[in-house]
Amino acid sequence: MNRTQTIPAPESSGFVETPEGRIWYRSNGDRHTDRPALVGIHGGPGVPHDYLLPLTALSGERRVILYDQLDVGKSDKPGDPKNWTVPRFVAEIDALRKALGLERIHLFGNSWGGTIAAEYAIGRPQGLASLTLSGPLLSTARWIADNDDYIRALSQEAQDALARSGGRGADHDPKVAMALAEYNRRHLCRADPWPDFLERAMNGTNTTVYNAMWGPTEFICTGTLQRYDCTGRLSHIQAPTLVICGQYDESAPSSCHDFSKMIPGAQLAVIPDASHLPFIERPDPFMVILRTFLKESE
Repeated sequence: MNRTQTIPAPESSGFVETPEGRIWYRSNGDRHTDRPALVGIHGGPGVPHDYLLPLTALSGERRVILYDQLDVGKSDKPGDPKNWTVPRFVAEIDALRKALGLERIHLFGNSWGGTIAAEYAIGRPQGLASLTLSGPLLSTARWIADNDDYIRALSQEAQDALARSGGRGADHDPKVAMALAEYNRRHLCRADPWPDFLERAMNGTNTTVYNAMWGPTEFICTGTLQRYDCTGRLSHIQAPTLVICGQYDESAPSSCHDFSKMIPGAQLAVIPDASHLPFIERPDPFMVILRTFLKESE
């Protein structure tokens, strides 16, 4: 992985008004092409859009739009927990579409962004050309169970450190920090070193939003998403759907396989030697699969 991988500057950017505050977006690619734009939704909750910048590789053939959710990145930060609900984050997509005149879109969601994308698609909106769920959070209970298995596969030293901390973060304990780093290297991003845009995203995380909605670590949920599960409604999705994950993804391949079976006609792809961010870890095979899927969906 080239730490300074070339990413194009946005060809346009700006703010979209929502009742709760402005959300910032960036755009690359031809705004006048007949092909639907690809709208990328970042994860977290609270991690800014920067780590999704590899998706701009598709801007030579279609418009690619990335944005920061409210209270994240360059968007407004009212800091009101009343805004941190799934329906309100879903409503940002319609606000973006209306402001930018996006009659048809391909929707891409990674991790928590997959939650938002799936919920949007479940509502059967007009003009949804396709849905891509990348390592999605669709069931918190399933996510936690998968990651419990991953924790048991860490080194004994890492397991002991996490057990001492209750899994609740480093707490200034270097052994806990090392255990979390081991987990991240295996299941968050296996690229070495991490590219600068991923480091920037992680350092720019709104930890207040992350902790309130999720919790102290990737594998412990104590926040408002603790009982989240949309799997019983996935059958409502009518758009062509791709569920894609890495071989060692936090959203485990076995779970993604089951999710894909719940969505009528959905495709499943697993990227070898990758984890939660396969578009960073293995960009070439990932983009071949995504590019093919988008074209077939049109």
